Amino acid sequence: MITLLQLGTELGSEFFSASSGTFRAIEISGVHVSELEDPTTYLDGGELLLTTGMPFAASAEDSQAYMRRLQDKQVRALGLGLGPWLHSVPDHVVEACQLANIELGIVPDQIPFQNISRAYWRLAARDQASDLMGSLGTQTALARAAVRPDAINAVVRGLAEALNGWAAYLSADALPATYYPASTASFLDELRSESMRFRRNGVPSASTFEIQGHEVALYPILSGTKIHGYLGIGAGRKPTKADRQIIMTVCTLLSLRSRQRELAASTHQALSSATTKLLLHGQQEAARLIGEEAGLGQIPPQVRILLYRKGPSTDGTTALQAIASLDRSSGLPDISRALRDCKLHYEQGTTSYLILSEPAERSLVAEPAAQQTAISLASMAGDQFNSPAPEVRAILSQALPLAEIPSTLSALRRALDSVPVGTLASGTADFDSSADTWVKTLQEYARADLFSAVSSYLRHRGRWEEASRELAIHRNSLRHRITVAQELLGANLDDPDVAAALWLALRRAQKKAHHGS
Repeated sequence: MITLLQLGTELGSEFFSASSGTFRAIEISGVHVSELEDPTTYLDGGELLLTTGMPFAASAEDSQAYMRRLQDKQVRALGLGLGPWLHSVPDHVVEACQLANIELGIVPDQIPFQNISRAYWRLAARDQASDLMGSLGTQTALARAAVRPDAINAVVRGLAEALNGWAAYLSADALPATYYPASTASFLDELRSESMRFRRNGVPSASTFEIQGHEVALYPILSGTKIHGYLGIGAGRKPTKADRQIIMTVCTLLSLRSRQRELAASTHQALSSATTKLLLHGQQEAARLIGEEAGLGQIPPQVRILLYRKGPSTDGTTALQAIASLDRSSGLPDISRALRDCKLHYEQGTTSYLILSEPAERSLVAEPAAQQTAISLASMAGDQFNSPAPEVRAILSQALPLAEIPSTLSALRRALDSVPVGTLASGTADFDSSADTWVKTLQEYARADLFSAVSSYLRHRGRWEEASRELAIHRNSLRHRITVAQELLGANLDDPDVAAALWLALRRAQKKAHHGS
């Protein structure tokens, strides 16, 4: 903004103070010329009003009434042009200006009012150019800050300092807020509430509102149509055009940073998924090589396998947050810390697989505060977005070496089918109880005699020629029937545990049928 002091300095003897020769640093929003008795209808407030004094200089009463009208309109500077009407400044005019706290300036005879207007706009052009250069310097500094490791902290602090106010960045993924200065913490709850209201209403636009008597602007940080977070700003002054350019630059920088993080997370997830899939298929060495190259760290020799399924209305992030707070089967440890540290995650169809480290029992049990954090995150996700309670069921294996992972999966998948929603069950294999169900499934299959095919296959320990000869069918037909049986049961008949439990169940069924006949 241009001040009266700047304008007087620019004009020198063409415009000076009526009292001391030096103007105060009063901000003026423009220059207006009027000889009306009441010019306030045409004023916004804040202008320098130029006049010859014709409307008020005849008497002290007129002068005081005129100045009161200007004071009510918040006009704080008056330029009195000498010559056409007055050759000197009457004392009652000076006194009326002092009573109304209006700065009085003198425009000497023969000096056109146009000179004052032109000087004002010259200064305004310089001020705008100065603001632009300062803005470019600030934007350059912010762009440099955006490539630092602590980019978000640096950018938020730089913006707050540039605006002489405060700034806060609220991430959409429940991460802690980034803000500056420290006193901004008192605004965060209301700022979050406002941002959540926008998210629920699907309003990806900037807005202004009031918090604790302070005017606040809130800007969405977007990547395409996805909202990564919100930038809240409380400026310490009325924002200029240059300030708004700086704000838009910061929004762009935060958007780019969020996009970079999203791409990095996507790449990391792809590598994590590939490593996990290799482990699930027994490719330990390949998994170690990929894991080390991807920065996933060393794969421990003892692990637990966690399988979970979520309902259609539950997103993946909410499901993971909810697992730590599920009802646990007796004897299962708290896996909050193991979940937080997990880097191996693979999703296939409706089932997700996590490979968790198996540390000492002391490390595996999470602190109450950590557990409460996980619970509160899940609760916050439901409360803030009006989502239903997470529909998640999960099963956790016992500790096992990497080599035993493939042979354990089929039993875990079967067991997961019967786990109630909201429960984390133990995955200790109970093949005996499942085997009777398998036998019934084989007996009820109508398209082929799977019962006899599986019985013969197990009796001959997987030797195709001997089993097919016993059944008097081609070995390819037997292969087909065994494939159908395995898919139907969701079990690997070459798994020794599965084969042993199923063989005993088949024998029991055969004896029962024999005695029944």
